[in-house]
Amino acid sequence: MGWLAAADSAVLGASAVVLTIAAVVVLFRITRGPTMLDRAIAFDVLVAITIGAVALDAALRRDAENLPFLLVATLLGFVGSVAVARFSPGSDEVEADDETDPGGDPDVR
Repeated sequence: MGWLAAADSAVLGASAVVLTIAAVVVLFRITRGPTMLDRAIAFDVLVAITIGAVALDAALRRDAENLPFLLVATLLGFVGSVAVARFSPGSDEVEADDETDPGGDPDVR
């Protein structure tokens, strides 16, 4: 085992530790989040951490068979984030501000 393989293994191990710590912190935010929006954002971050963990596993095994899962999980995470942002309370206030502007001039406040 050369020094390059040892360095590769050390970096992947450190990355796994960081992802694990991040997942624990995010799980704490999901359980203790004061609002539903905090929980939804934390869940989105947890999806991103899971994607990172699967990519780390693929790098460790040097196998790309998880690539379709990564693509689908990324798409679902994006769609979930957009849905939460769209349907969260207060997202209609931007549209209401646009409708009250009589001239449609963005510089008029």
